[in-house]
Amino acid sequence: MGRNGGVRQIKRVRNEVLVALKMLYPAALQGDQVLRTLLAVFPQLEWDQLKKDLAYLCEKGYVQRIVAETEEDARMTSWRRRWFRLTSSGVEVADHCVEDKALDV
Repeated sequence: MGRNGGVRQIKRVRNEVLVALKMLYPAALQGDQVLRTLLAVFPQLEWDQLKKDLAYLCEKGYVQRIVAETEEDARMTSWRRRWFRLTSSGVEVADHCVEDKALDV
């Protein structure tokens, strides 16, 4: 896959993360559940790539990490077991009310 194909794939995955979390808004999903949901659409998706996409979406403020009460040390919780929830900004992007060039396919 060429460079443009890779960039396009990243944008598609990030958009699908927003869509998956929007279906449950305001509830949250664990990272592993997000991966399993996306594997139906992107069978070649690997955990390391999804982890980068989740980190990016968290940095942009579209997705928020939720720390469960059962987590003793939130920093030590693996990414697959961390909970993620869409923010109100993420809902606006998922609904295409707000445009984000980094997510436009």
